[in-house]
This record gives sequence, structure tokens and C-alpha cells, in this order.
Amino acid sequence: MSAKLLLCTDMDRTVIPNGMQAEHPDARRRFRKFCQADNVCLVYVTGRHRQLVEKAIRTYSLPTPDYIISDVGTKIFQFKDKHWQEVQSWCDEIDQDWNGNSHSDLKALLSDIKDLQLQEFSKQNTHKLSFYLPLYLDKDAVIDAVQQRLAAKQIQASVMWSIDELTNVGLLDVLPEHATKLHAIEFLQNRLGYDDSEVIFAGDSGNDMPVLASPILSVVVNNASAEIKAMAQQLVTENGHPQSLYIAGDPGALGMNGNYSAGVLQGVWHYAEAFRNQLETGDNP
Repeated sequence: MSAKLLLCTDMDRTVIPNGMQAEHPDARRRFRKFCQADNVCLVYVTGRHRQLVEKAIRTYSLPTPDYIISDVGTKIFQFKDKHWQEVQSWCDEIDQDWNGNSHSDLKALLSDIKDLQLQEFSKQNTHKLSFYLPLYLDKDAVIDAVQQRLAAKQIQASVMWSIDELTNVGLLDVLPEHATKLHAIEFLQNRLGYDDSEVIFAGDSGNDMPVLASPILSVVVNNASAEIKAMAQQLVTENGHPQSLYIAGDPGALGMNGNYSAGVLQGVWHYAEAFRNQLETGDNP
């Protein structure tokens, strides 16, 4: 049987080269060519909503994925019959976590926590309540206050913290507990029938940490911060599966610097030996 791969990757500063570090000049072309193979199922796993994903695909000439896990894991779309179709069974699954509460209910519940600044309407959805949190504030105290409010209403939620490096602002997302990138990837893996050895994830930031710290084979691209690399390595070691994390490098495999999509390809090279010829030549293994 031919090798197959469920390749799941974050977008911003992972396959989109919109960080400070230099992109290898041939990386995106090679990434696009690799992902066009029939035995590669490509999934973008991102905080962006679907329209912004589509814009990024056009702007950066990225390959069209088979699936999008968008809005930090709260939506899943499949590209089918030349259209994006939402996977309703995922919505139904995560809806249970909010204990009958709506997005508006949660917004009202947290409205008097003064340091939280509600993000724009376009960055919200049915199962994603998103705020800005200035970096000079005590994020741990704010997160603790949010979690206490939610727990009092028996709302099962994940409170995710990350930093937008381009604007240097903190981001705080309140999601159903099972709507993380990790759970969404596991949902797709089970739905599509991939073994653990056939799934690879690539990321670079704090909201990727649940996946990077999990047993899922993961790669941190070289342009990620030293803090993220150290945290991911510490967590996988504490969790007892250090072999499930790879840090892309420069120099690294495939003669590329490991930044952005070059790091994603290095991760595939590291974990999936059956794909090495395909990575080098573009032929199916």
C-alpha cells in the first residue's frame, strides 16, 4: 500500500512567511509541489477565519488544502466539489461544552473584566469569543478570573493565550474545551482513518502548544521563538514522549534553513522516511 500522510500545519509564521526571519527562496514552491500529491492530505490549522485563509492562499501562492481547521479549532471546512463545506458534526460535538450558553451569554458573563478588549466582529464566531489583552498586564491574573467565571456556570472552556508578533499585542480566546487545534486534528484523524504514524503537525506559537506537547508527531519551525521551542521541548519531555517533537534547523534537511514551509518539509523528512524521495523529486513514494 502506498504511504499516506495527514499533514496539518499552522499558517501565520509557519507556512506564511510573515515573520521577521528570512524565507528560503525555494521553500514555498517545494511545499506546494509536495502537497499536490494524491497521497498527501493537507490541513491548515489556524486562528484565521475561512475568508482570511482563502486570501492568504491567493496572496502567498499556497496550495489549496483538503481541509481547514479555522478560528483556533472551532470550525472545520472540507474542500469538496470546488466549494468549502462546513463539517457540521464538529460543531455539534463542541457545542456540548458550553452547557447551553451562547456566544452572547459568555460575552455578557465576562464583560466587566476591565482588562479584556473585545476583538472585531469578524474575529468572533458561534464557538469563539476573542479578546485583546495588552502585554503589560498580568495575563495570568486575567486568565484566572476568566476561568473562575466560566467554571461557576459549569462551562467547559479552553482559555488560550498567544501573542500577535506583528502588532505586539496579546490575544485571548475562549473556546469550548474540546475545540482546541489538538482535538480538531484528532477528530479529523479518526474521521479520515489515519494511523498515529501518518499524522504530522507543524506550528510556531503559543496556541499550537496543545498539539506540540501532545503525542502527535510535531515540528516547530526554525523561525519560532526560543521561548516556544524551549516550552515545547519541556512539555513533551514531562509528558513522556520527547520523540514526538522535532525542531527544524539551519542548516537542516533538504538544504533549507528550516524557516516557515522549509521547516514543515524538514519535519516530514524527519518523521516520514517513505516520503523522502517524494520530497526530493516530487514523485510519489
